[in-house]
Amino acid sequence: MSKHATHATTDPTTEPPVEHLLEIDDLSDDDLAEIVSSAEDLKQAHHRGEPHAVLPNQSLAMLFEKPSTRTRVSFETGMTQLGGHAVYLGPDTTHLDHGEPVADTARALSRYVDAVMARVFDHDKLAEMAAHASVPVVNGLSDAAHPCQTLADLFTIYEEFDGFEDVSVAWVGDGNNVGQSFAVGSAMAGLDLTMATPDGYEPDEEVLARAADRGPAPKVTHDPETAVADADVVYTDVWVSMGEEDERETKLGDFEGFQVNSDLLATAPDADVMHCLPAHRGEEITGEVLESDRALVWQQAENRMHTQKALLTHLLGEE
Repeated sequence: MSKHATHATTDPTTEPPVEHLLEIDDLSDDDLAEIVSSAEDLKQAHHRGEPHAVLPNQSLAMLFEKPSTRTRVSFETGMTQLGGHAVYLGPDTTHLDHGEPVADTARALSRYVDAVMARVFDHDKLAEMAAHASVPVVNGLSDAAHPCQTLADLFTIYEEFDGFEDVSVAWVGDGNNVGQSFAVGSAMAGLDLTMATPDGYEPDEEVLARAADRGPAPKVTHDPETAVADADVVYTDVWVSMGEEDERETKLGDFEGFQVNSDLLATAPDADVMHCLPAHRGEEITGEVLESDRALVWQQAENRMHTQKALLTHLLGEE
């Protein structure tokens, strides 16, 4: 017998397809409803102090090319609460950015862990990782999308309004990765969404088309007052994202008039305010609004953990 004959091998052609979450619309409408419902149950269990270790002995690799507070802590703490284990892999702790092909990293990690969460600069790198991984790959943020943030956003709205019916939302600011995922997720949930961006900062046409394929098409305007008028929720994000510091002065000029402040909110006096954090007080939002009773940002931040626990349970739990 060959000395290699007893080595276990895996034939990928016999394995069931792996479910990844690179974009929010990788989920079906039923998947989204299931995750929101599960997040509600998991949050209630957490607040009651009830153990919910439904993924015992399962491991999550967390790859970070960008700094993180909420993404790292919410995934790591959430995985612990589910009875599993998370491994932090920063930019200086792997070979990924030091010459090793993404495919090799994906194949190796698939032999060690049950899922991979990656926060990367380039969405194409994430797609390549998913193409070669035999375990689920979750987008923890890329330049194109932030589906985990959208799950938390939608769950927060669901909690506040006891569902999604007849809820209108205004997005004010940059049609960036967070905004693009939220546009598609809002359509999937049936929300009435209007996005106000400066000229040239609209979401990609391809993203808007995907949103229209899944539900009510988001409306796009360059007038923040029109978007906010009578909205139930006003959502904003930073104007200058990580890696865009050299564009700062240009962007601050381009976004003049798009700040979420008390004057803008006067046309929507009962609207709740959301922000995915970190916030730049005095730029896209004022400290007065962020610290007011109408801000849902801390609930929104907490919900990252509960929706990600629900997502991991969906991807890794037994049928």
